[in-house]
Amino acid sequence: MSTCIGAVDVFSQGIRGKITDSEGEPLAFASVYIRNLGDGAPTNEEGLYEIKLKKGIYDVMFQYLGYKSVIETIIVQEDWVEFNIQLEPQVYTLSQVEVKAGAEDPALTIMRKAIAKAKYHRLQLQQYSMTVYLKGTGQLTDAPFFMKKTLEKDGLNLNEAYTSESVSRITFTQPDKVEEKVISIRTNGDNQATSPAPYIQTSFYQEKINDIITPLSRAAFTYYRFKYEGSFFDQDVLVNKIKVTPRSRGERVFEGYIYIIEDLWAIHSLNLQTSLFGFQIQATQQYAPVADNVWMPFTHTYNFGGKFFGFEGEFKYLASTNDYDITLNPDLVQPPTLIDETIEEVPEEVVEEAKSDLSAFEKLASEEPKTRKEYRKLMNEYEKEMLKEKDEPDVVTERYYSVDSMAKKRDLSYWDSIRPVPLTIKEVEGYKRDDSVATVEAAKMSEVDSVAKKARRKYKPLDFLNGATYSFGKGVSLGFRQNWTKISFNTVEGAKVGMGLFYRKYSETKLADSTNYDRKSFNIEPELRYGFSSKRFYSTVDFRWSHTLPTSGTSWGIQGGRYLYQFNGGEPINEQVNALYSLLFRQNYMKLFEQDFARFYWAHRVNYGFTYRAHLTFADRRQLFNTNNYSFYNKSEREYTANQPENVETNDMDFQNHQIARLYLGFDWRPGVKYGIRNGRKYPITDRSPLIKFSYTKAIPTFRNQANASDFDHVELGIEHDFTFGVSGKFDFNVKAGSFLNNSQVYFPDYQHFGGNRTIFSNFGPASNYRFMDYYKYSTNSSYVSGIFHYQFRKFLFTQLPMLRFSGVRENIFLNYLKTENSPHYVEVGYSLDNLFRLFRVEFGAGFENGNYLRGGARFGVATFIQVN
Repeated sequence: MSTCIGAVDVFSQGIRGKITDSEGEPLAFASVYIRNLGDGAPTNEEGLYEIKLKKGIYDVMFQYLGYKSVIETIIVQEDWVEFNIQLEPQVYTLSQVEVKAGAEDPALTIMRKAIAKAKYHRLQLQQYSMTVYLKGTGQLTDAPFFMKKTLEKDGLNLNEAYTSESVSRITFTQPDKVEEKVISIRTNGDNQATSPAPYIQTSFYQEKINDIITPLSRAAFTYYRFKYEGSFFDQDVLVNKIKVTPRSRGERVFEGYIYIIEDLWAIHSLNLQTSLFGFQIQATQQYAPVADNVWMPFTHTYNFGGKFFGFEGEFKYLASTNDYDITLNPDLVQPPTLIDETIEEVPEEVVEEAKSDLSAFEKLASEEPKTRKEYRKLMNEYEKEMLKEKDEPDVVTERYYSVDSMAKKRDLSYWDSIRPVPLTIKEVEGYKRDDSVATVEAAKMSEVDSVAKKARRKYKPLDFLNGATYSFGKGVSLGFRQNWTKISFNTVEGAKVGMGLFYRKYSETKLADSTNYDRKSFNIEPELRYGFSSKRFYSTVDFRWSHTLPTSGTSWGIQGGRYLYQFNGGEPINEQVNALYSLLFRQNYMKLFEQDFARFYWAHRVNYGFTYRAHLTFADRRQLFNTNNYSFYNKSEREYTANQPENVETNDMDFQNHQIARLYLGFDWRPGVKYGIRNGRKYPITDRSPLIKFSYTKAIPTFRNQANASDFDHVELGIEHDFTFGVSGKFDFNVKAGSFLNNSQVYFPDYQHFGGNRTIFSNFGPASNYRFMDYYKYSTNSSYVSGIFHYQFRKFLFTQLPMLRFSGVRENIFLNYLKTENSPHYVEVGYSLDNLFRLFRVEFGAGFENGNYLRGGARFGVATFIQVN
């Protein structure tokens, strides 16, 4: 499309027409490529195209996947040239490759060479820019019955299409830097998170696209079967048609066809489908040469369709990429000749070169043929050297996104001039509807009115429960926390209410020559609590200062008051879950103590790889007892347990009133952490970086009443990480070990506690806690080792059925272990079904003491892919 993006096009002539098949049916999204300009446009859904051109003579190629390409010479003069054309189905021949009975399928050597050369095609361009026109049409086809009227009030009607258009200039720079500037955008409706950006901004030469293994991945033969289905000539190159079939159908694998250019081993086109989170995705790409031996995507189409939690929709996208501006990698100008050593004879000179002492760069520059394995090794070495030369080698990906100030202000004449694809009648009607709706909404409330109303927010009756923020300008705000969850019941306080409030003073200063900010804040956070049965009022307040820079940050403060806490500071049981079990089943798992305290704290994140912190706490602690026996469960065989937990090591003295002066020192370390940059701001990429934690806690017996003062030294070392094995599975683990070097006087709140669970609810995180272990039975003031291990399969037992895999269901197994000096060996084993209805998981398992069955059952939780902090 020869169009000036920055201004309205003045050409009043060009070519237009319709592309159909031999039966006269329109070919939607066919490619019209102006060869002597290296530019063009796709057809719309009705097979219509329109390209504005200067007067001249043009070689125009008409393409559609599965059809013979046609090249025509067209002369453009003073007016539009109407040119309609029919394309014939592509004829594939097997004569180019001799296929013998029982011999290896030719697709295998084609794909071995294409995979070996994938990194070459990915690195052969040092930089390129392209203009991307993206048009999306989507509609919601179904919704839960109770939501339909609400959607209609918001102007979103079922089975009514909504269209969006945008024009962007995207620049890619090695190794993985993408800059996108939106030049113009016209959008209505919601794409329901089905954007094709991951497929447009990355390449099928990558190992993965959107977390899906590509057919050109080094691991492709593990996931796919390939079948040769013939070849044909197109644009003077021989193209091989390869059928791609997953070895195990399901989510996160592709299926369909990929077309590979002979000798160049580059992608000519592709038509692949996959599924992700219940959405079926179909991707079609047509490539064209933009330089010698360089083929780039020219026309993309993407279809998304699926159902999620009662909502069902379908979304179609057309992307036209053109106006390529490329910079070749000078180190990779010479395309290699590859030998498939599996079936082809390797010349002696090739063997000798591989054994020579030449550097990887010298071998790459050589014009001698190379075996697949040798070439792949050379490319890996070359890429490593290239990454070492980067200014910031720890940064592995960069993404920059900006919107032109005029992007949303373009008028209809601009869009008519810039649009490479004619709108269909249905799309024109949709834009008229959307424009009228937008006019009405603008009349109701201007943007200034909306901001003013938000700033003038007044108190509403339930704000103290629902949470609310009231702004006073200059970064000052105060308000209520969400306080519904602070209403509950426990046997120590009876019915209990609470309230959290906050005051905040916030400021930020933009750093010089940067998109980053220097942020500072001061917070005051009071917390109130009252128990109706205990008739006790508690309060605490936290004064916190923080200073945050792009990758580092510091926070410090003082907290104090009188408050209640669970013996396990990790709060293994939720207040509402404990209230539910107490009132319905007369089981009070939550155990509490009271303390008057003052705590000084400091934490410093040096960078995303290292954080250290220190706390100094002075506290006077007291034992508490049950004050309420109420429950809906009234059978005589069950009574509430005392507020003193049962434990294999303790005696009554460990729960008595006492004082403590406690110093805590700890650090978190992520060795080898990598970074990404999003609009100039760094963020950590931790998938290959384990979290190593070390802590030292010292109780200093400084109180006058030494008999009741804590005195101990406690150290702990832990490691948490997860490994993803392609799409085959994921392994999470959390291992820790520790010891009380000195346990002269350890009261129960300072024992090492473990994440137990006696309810049917499983905690967040696959490797966060035990499933069936008692909350406090094995708490210790001695040495201990614990491990929680979780593995998720893509295909295991029930997921052998493709129907279940396509639904997103996963199967997990877990193994958990705990041993202290005074406890038996505790082991848990279990199995779970994950991602049920895309949101839930159900676990089945059992716990054992020294190999003897202790307890078991079912646990219910949220899907493990949902990350909650």
